[in-house]
Amino acid sequence: MLDRITAPTLQQLEKIELIQAQKQELNNGIPAYTIHAGTQEVIKIEFIFNAGSWFETKPLLSDTTNALLNAGTNRLSSEQLADHIDYYGAYLELDSDFDHGIVAVYTLNKHLNHVLPYIEELIKGAVFPENELHIHLQNSKQRLQVSEEKVADVCRKRFRELLYGQRHPYGLYPKIEDYNNITRNDLLEFYNKYHHAGNCTIIASGKIPEKFISLLNKHFGGNDWEKPMNTVNVLHEEEHKIITQELVLKENALQSAIRIGFKLFNKTHPDYHAMQVLNTLLGGYFGSRLMKNIREDKGYTYGINSVIASFKHSGYFFISTEVGVNVCQATIDEAKKEIEMLKKYLVPEQELQLVKNYMTGMFLKGIDGPFALADRFKSILFYDLDYEYYNKYLNTIKTITPNKIQELAQQYFIINTITELVVGKK
Repeated sequence: MLDRITAPTLQQLEKIELIQAQKQELNNGIPAYTIHAGTQEVIKIEFIFNAGSWFETKPLLSDTTNALLNAGTNRLSSEQLADHIDYYGAYLELDSDFDHGIVAVYTLNKHLNHVLPYIEELIKGAVFPENELHIHLQNSKQRLQVSEEKVADVCRKRFRELLYGQRHPYGLYPKIEDYNNITRNDLLEFYNKYHHAGNCTIIASGKIPEKFISLLNKHFGGNDWEKPMNTVNVLHEEEHKIITQELVLKENALQSAIRIGFKLFNKTHPDYHAMQVLNTLLGGYFGSRLMKNIREDKGYTYGINSVIASFKHSGYFFISTEVGVNVCQATIDEAKKEIEMLKKYLVPEQELQLVKNYMTGMFLKGIDGPFALADRFKSILFYDLDYEYYNKYLNTIKTITPNKIQELAQQYFIINTITELVVGKK
């Protein structure tokens, strides 16, 4: 009989064996990684190009190019492409970030033969019709105008500008005039330069069918879109001035958005894992110190959190929240107080153990299913890391001590270098 009274003993997670991506190459050299996992006859295929905003010569090139890949080809209009993909129950996702432009398709295995020709069509044959470009830019400008009225959106954008500078890709945000400067020729030039076989990586996850690589070769392994790999190392200079305080005044604001933080490092740094534990303790989960103090005890906000953001070429730490304008300064003071407490006093073992249990559980949740495994793989692939990265992460969670937490807080949380931004009223 099951014992429903006694709680099960807590088990330590010593090491984990993830289902790893298997690498093959298409006939034209494209690396193709497959993660065979899951029980459903469904597959996700991602075509990832080194074509993010890091490579732009003017704002919006990466985002606009990638967003309009499905806007039409010489053979099919955007409506026809959408109808064909929808007919087979597939789902297309177009995304871009600082480093990559991504075309992702989800489909049932039984329809893969029918869906891939349309993905091939839009990846290789995009023509960026003028009318589709015009509609996209108009809609984007309207979204920007709406966003500029939201204190949280303005705060998020301006904060990275303060850290990296308005000309750096990590700090650059488009302005209305940037949408007026984008032309179809700009998109074609960026597309031809970066969206080709020499600049592509394929990652497939799910129930990988037999002869999958042969099918990829049929549609993407030829020399019809083959170009040399882009080997130019694009560099951008960061601004090194430190603006410690700024207020972006919004006279009609009922709430103020707050961001407090500083430039840090990315996940390749030896202290990254340990800093993740420190960050979780401070503001990285619902039971964090910031939430207990500023939400539960003071009632200043519905939510406050801290984050360590990792990019390929940099990283930064920040605390983020929205509060009533009458408690804005008090919230900032309390957040800094919590930072100073971590520097001054050792974390109680019981509190640290709770954080360790939470982080271990969240890691296990984050590897549940083939698509989650693909995301984990991507997060090491593009940093030139291997799967041992995750065992080191779990080991750090297991072994980190209160003394190490205090040491990290004292080393990296230097109050006079912290950038403090308020959008609203203070």
